[in-house]
Amino acid sequence: MLFYRAALPLSSQTLSYLAGVLRRHRAAIRSTRRRLNPGQQAMLVLVYLRKGETFAEIAAGFGVGTATAWRYVRESVDLLARRSPRLEQALRAAKRTGYAFVVLDGTLIPIDRLAADRPFYSGKHKKHGMNIQVIAAPDGTPLWTSGSLPGSVHDLKAARIWGIIRRLKSADLVTLADKGYIGAGEHVRVPYKGKNKPASQKSANSAHAKLRGPGERANAQLKAWRILRKLRCCPLRAGQLVKAILVLQLREAR
Repeated sequence: MLFYRAALPLSSQTLSYLAGVLRRHRAAIRSTRRRLNPGQQAMLVLVYLRKGETFAEIAAGFGVGTATAWRYVRESVDLLARRSPRLEQALRAAKRTGYAFVVLDGTLIPIDRLAADRPFYSGKHKKHGMNIQVIAAPDGTPLWTSGSLPGSVHDLKAARIWGIIRRLKSADLVTLADKGYIGAGEHVRVPYKGKNKPASQKSANSAHAKLRGPGERANAQLKAWRILRKLRCCPLRAGQLVKAILVLQLREAR
């Protein structure tokens, strides 16, 4: 196997943050003797999440076994996911910040599945994956991500399963969403549907798209972490991975 030096497009503050989380966790469980120190473990995890390398590749690069790399990543992802904001916290923060509206959008995290795995197949995206719901600020900053559901689940159904529609209404937040959320309620503003719409509806749809567009970039920010471009692990881990990446992405944006 050949080795080479590579760069990671992340700040040292993000590395220090994750290393601190791991250091405190090790102290809490009294785990002191490990092959890698907290800083090295943090770097291993960031490489895995940002570059999407396999466990075998990162294990070789850091001089540990594949099983050890797997344990380090799983431990770190779980610790980060616990720090992901809950929906109520995210909505309260949005209200305090004074956002005129928030953007609700669903995204599909592709997974490595066979054609026989129908529950994971998304007819909309024509591929297998896991449905993740994302709430973002008007400028595209991701505020909250849901757990994962099979890709065959419709966005509106997923939003109802996670209680998003009900809680958005309780928070009295104007929400912009695409046509996949038609029927969510008056507080969720969606484009007009149908052909041969009058000029007023076309104009409203255009304004709606201009406001919603920047917010939908939140999904692109999350998928800049290449591990989300195609999961090769258990599909049920998708929600935890996205929540962990949300914490790191918010840290990176500070």
